[in-house]
Amino acid sequence: MAKSTPRLFVDLPLQPRAEITLAAEQAHYLGGVLRLVAGDAVTVFNGADGEFLAHVAEAAKKKMVLRLEKQTSAVQPPANIDYLFAPLKHSRLDYLVQKATELGARRLRPVITARTIAERVNLNRMRANVVEAVEQCNQVFVPEVLEPVPLNAALLNWDAGRVLIYCDETAEPGNAVAALAKLKTPAAILVGPEGGFTVEERAMLKALPYVTAISLGPRIMRADTAGVAIMALAQAVLGDWAGKS
Repeated sequence: MAKSTPRLFVDLPLQPRAEITLAAEQAHYLGGVLRLVAGDAVTVFNGADGEFLAHVAEAAKKKMVLRLEKQTSAVQPPANIDYLFAPLKHSRLDYLVQKATELGARRLRPVITARTIAERVNLNRMRANVVEAVEQCNQVFVPEVLEPVPLNAALLNWDAGRVLIYCDETAEPGNAVAALAKLKTPAAILVGPEGGFTVEERAMLKALPYVTAISLGPRIMRADTAGVAIMALAQAVLGDWAGKS
């Protein structure tokens, strides 16, 4: 049976005919786990130089060298939609970050709200989840993971040219698709914490001219479910599912 071609993110410059030495963990994965040997094909990308077909030039116990052959795809940024969210705990945060990446978020930013329950945000873990999701979903672009900030600070420094769409369980039920169709990119999605935004936070958001509140219907969703739902709607109406950027 023919081997499938592994796909790997590498934090190294890429260009045709160059040779790159993989980090020890990646060398172990390709050589020790996947049993790749000299001559086997690998696809690599770094989020900046595009995607390249490579072949194993050297395979040792703790070292693997790849020779890049040719670029197979340029970097193709998704629609200009950012994803802001109140951090969740552990595996649910991993899920949220992975799904936001798969659904085409261009940037991810944690925002701290009054009801945020996560004690701290592990940015390295978030970035690792982003890379894993990008490797799996055949995306060449790697979303940027920004530092967490309090919600009021994020709004204070907001670019008013970017519309902000947030999920509000207290909003009047309506046609979410029709509401989104009135907007355009650049845009951002904001998903609050379990328990929702406080009265004060909703008032702060509603007072801003670039903010639109969206109801996701009569059911109260968990924060990670709501995030997937609103991101899918945004891509279908404003994003690359609708052929927009």
